[in-house]
Amino acid sequence: MPNVLFQGRIIVIDTLSDAEKAIKALSSESILGIDTETRPSFKKGVHYNVSLLQISSSDTCFLFRLNRIGMPESVISLLENPEIKKIGLSLHDDYQALAKRKRFTPQGFLDLQKYVTGFGIEEKSLQKIFAIIFGQRISKSQQLTNWDADVLTDKQKLYAATDAWACLSIYNHLQQ
Repeated sequence: MPNVLFQGRIIVIDTLSDAEKAIKALSSESILGIDTETRPSFKKGVHYNVSLLQISSSDTCFLFRLNRIGMPESVISLLENPEIKKIGLSLHDDYQALAKRKRFTPQGFLDLQKYVTGFGIEEKSLQKIFAIIFGQRISKSQQLTNWDADVLTDKQKLYAATDAWACLSIYNHLQQ
């Protein structure tokens, strides 16, 4: 299968003022794709906080460097806004990871793993669901990279944006 990558704008958010601007832009959307990335641990008993929160519209993905800015109130307000539908995969894990940074009450979320079963799709991974629906492959080659790095590589940014955008794309396609 051919590889697919997010083709829109990717904006890295690593200051509180940029987070405010990004949330203002995202708040005008009714449906968003969402995902998180955490630095992997290769040692037993060593765990890291979620490093990156990706929130994507159809043409722009914001990458919030939570390892730099924490969980700003503006981000919490978006995650708690029931009016904006947030589409993700395995959301329970994301809630738990984000809540370790700061507690919040998630509202307006839809988990694709549950949603796609209504369409006869029993696969649970984003890569497999996307392949079934679109006949294209999402690469997972950057998944185990250091998300706490001082500077994210272009490959990391593209990987992260693709995951959030893919969730939104799957949902929009199934809605049609």
